[in-house]
Amino acid sequence: MDTPATLETFEPEPSATSEPVARSLRWLGICRLGLVQAALGSVVVLLTSTLNRVMVVEYALPAVLPGLLVALHYAVQFIRPRFGFESDVLARRTPWIIGGMAVLAVGGVCCALSTVMLLQHPIAGLLLAILSYGVVGVGVGAAGTSLLVLVANRVDGPRRAAAATIMWILMIAGFAITSTVVGRFLDPFSPQRLVLAMLTVATVAFVVTLLATWNIEGASADAPGANSLGSASVGTARTKFSVTLKRVWSEPKARNFTLFVFISMLAYSAQELLLEPFAGLVFGYSLGASAQLSGLWHASALVGMICVGVACSGRRRFGSLHAWTVGGCIGSGIALLSLAAAGLMGPTWPLRLSVMALGAANGSFAVAAIASMMDLSRAGDTSTAGVRMGLWGAAQAVAFACGGLAGTAIVDIARNVFGSPVTAFAIVFAAEAGLFFLASRFVIKTDAQSTQHSAQLEAVSL
Repeated sequence: MDTPATLETFEPEPSATSEPVARSLRWLGICRLGLVQAALGSVVVLLTSTLNRVMVVEYALPAVLPGLLVALHYAVQFIRPRFGFESDVLARRTPWIIGGMAVLAVGGVCCALSTVMLLQHPIAGLLLAILSYGVVGVGVGAAGTSLLVLVANRVDGPRRAAAATIMWILMIAGFAITSTVVGRFLDPFSPQRLVLAMLTVATVAFVVTLLATWNIEGASADAPGANSLGSASVGTARTKFSVTLKRVWSEPKARNFTLFVFISMLAYSAQELLLEPFAGLVFGYSLGASAQLSGLWHASALVGMICVGVACSGRRRFGSLHAWTVGGCIGSGIALLSLAAAGLMGPTWPLRLSVMALGAANGSFAVAAIASMMDLSRAGDTSTAGVRMGLWGAAQAVAFACGGLAGTAIVDIARNVFGSPVTAFAIVFAAEAGLFFLASRFVIKTDAQSTQHSAQLEAVSL
């Protein structure tokens, strides 16, 4: 029986050349890659939540320890441009996705082993933890960068916003399902259960990645024929990484978008760790009530993501990706200013409404930014798409490494200086709002440069 057209994974793109052509992914293919994103997230979420909780609560270790380890796994990802370059040279992405997932799975299991060693063998456990969290960063960087480039290369422009939405919804679903199932399995807690849970999740994630990426690139590579690195051997091309990176960084659009990613994610990562403490310290919310407030923020972010996916997909679009990105940044800034005002105004302020606005703005900005990233990675020389995506991924990772630590540290310092959590949170929320407003300016500059570049190309063609 023939496969229905609506369920085909690939859709051929027209080409005037006789060379094999990269086929564009249809909805089933996009969902398959979304499962890979969910698999990546399912392993990482155990590091950032479950192992974090075990170190602080069950083992009574200083909270700064898991914070520094998580920051390490982000900081290691500054090498993402190199992974992108190597996948450009290979002109295939799936080997790097599968290899990165394998490294991530091994690193995740070692992180769990290092956690259970910390009590009995603290020095050995700490050394293994440092190594393991670094390995996790390498795995996430290799797989995540190549995954986004593959989506950018194989998804048509009108579908990229919807593709970004699908991938992030599946990633959030992976977070929720993994946390729920593992949480139930770990009650009552034991070190053996912790290692077994991580081993199971890592194995399932790797198998899902293998199945989801099976023949996803088809018979041809991302860039058929020789690329610009091209006719040279792989060994020779590898020596050109620094030259390629400098060339990409010299592109005004790539450089401005890198600054946008870093600044916006710096603000985003800082606010994520402060919402529940803010609700508890300033508004007196209980643990359950603050968790519900966080859930409201996540649900609102999901609504924002869906809105962008629907509005920017298909032939009839409501606004451009850049417009949604700018709007999401400005909306996030206004919502953060409302949270700063909420602390100063007191219980009469509609806190839940501010949190809903923040979530919706965060969700719309995040998905629009990812879809814009996919578009821009294909702008100009497509043979360096991996380097561009790696550059932006590195900016995001470093921002996350700095943002959480900086935000919480500034709150602690401000509380000691001013003696009031209200003032401390107001200062940090206002600073984050300023970062979002600044980030929107870099998006506008990138958009202006894209328009100017298109006009120049049109003039040359005439």
